[in-house]
Amino acid sequence: MRKIIEFLEKHFVPVAGKIGSQRHLVAVRDGFCSIMPLVIAGSLAVLINAFPAKGYQKLMTGIFGGESWKNLGGNIWNGTFALMSLLIVFSIAYNLAKSYDSDAFQSGLVAFACLGMLFTASKDGTLPFTFLGTSGLFVAIFVAIVSTEIFVRLAANPKLVIKMPDGVPPAVSKSFAALLPGMIVLVIFSLFRCLLVTIGVTDLHQLIFDVIQKPLMGLADSFGSAIIVVFLVHLLWFFGLHGTNIMEPIMQSIYVPLIKENIEAFQAHKAIPHIVTKSFFDAFVYQGGAGTCLCLIAAIYIVSKRKQMRTIANLGIVPSWFNINEPVLFGLPIVLNPVLLIPFILIPLVLTVISYFAIYTGLVPRTIALLPWTTPPIMGGFIATGSIKGALLCIFNLVVGIAMYIPFIIASEKMEKKYEVGANQNISQN
Repeated sequence: MRKIIEFLEKHFVPVAGKIGSQRHLVAVRDGFCSIMPLVIAGSLAVLINAFPAKGYQKLMTGIFGGESWKNLGGNIWNGTFALMSLLIVFSIAYNLAKSYDSDAFQSGLVAFACLGMLFTASKDGTLPFTFLGTSGLFVAIFVAIVSTEIFVRLAANPKLVIKMPDGVPPAVSKSFAALLPGMIVLVIFSLFRCLLVTIGVTDLHQLIFDVIQKPLMGLADSFGSAIIVVFLVHLLWFFGLHGTNIMEPIMQSIYVPLIKENIEAFQAHKAIPHIVTKSFFDAFVYQGGAGTCLCLIAAIYIVSKRKQMRTIANLGIVPSWFNINEPVLFGLPIVLNPVLLIPFILIPLVLTVISYFAIYTGLVPRTIALLPWTTPPIMGGFIATGSIKGALLCIFNLVVGIAMYIPFIIASEKMEKKYEVGANQNISQN
């Protein structure tokens, strides 16, 4: 075990650390985090509209005299989830430019305009709602990164910056400073669009969706992909790296579109297509955060006799109910703790298997709502599936996780006790 840890520390941790701090991945992660309140509002609005209870639907229809009451939730959806690509292109560009200490707001506006040029309007001149949402995320991320990289470099060239007199308001000065760099970026993307049309690509969004995003989404909704994602998240955390954040760009760009398709199918009263979604992990696997730390805390309360462990559990219990587990991860610690490595990685994998087959066999409905990552366990299962069965699966997973953590807590305490006895003997001999 020691040799394995030494090997991973030497060869794996430095690479993973660089990936986790890579500027563009951080910008993508932060960009999605910035728009998450809007996305959550849109998904919850759909759940309210199409809550799977006949009594609820009849009650609302009776109160409002028809289906018009659903317009409230539908309007929220149209302004949030359905426009995710427009929101994310600005948000990522803003965060990326900010990391360069460049004009973040102007960069976001330029990226927004560049993305607008790449949409293919329908015959009546309207933009395609299909690719304004999650189906256009790949193009939006590409545009945000490329346009910002070009803009930042051009804006750093003093020859391209128009300086205004001292008496001009700062907002006006910033606008003129970004004028030439912004115009050049727009011209570059306009030429890019002309080139695409010349070679026969009239709809870049459709091409990207068919060639890249659609196959990846199909691959993502699989048992194997769920296992790989969960394993990598927890392996990274074991070495003190924020595995959840490192994997977040993948989770957002691939698994969020899958939950969006589930929501749309649910809204249309069609069969729910996908099992593995962003909400699948948040509701059934990461209960209490990475490592299913709520189970770890419960196991400590049940079998631990060490004051240190129980103190950490006391400190971590409230945050863990909202899936914030850093006090436990670094307090026990779990990070670089070979005794707790096995349950920390194994338990989430087991819960992934249980949850996948519970949904696959139809015992539990598929997820139909995008959860805030801070949604408390059990409640998250109910909201994600719109069913009490989702909450029951959460409870079952918690019981399994607690039972699996208990022997490792006992083993960890025995090892700590041996270390303390050995240390006391050395002190007394000296």
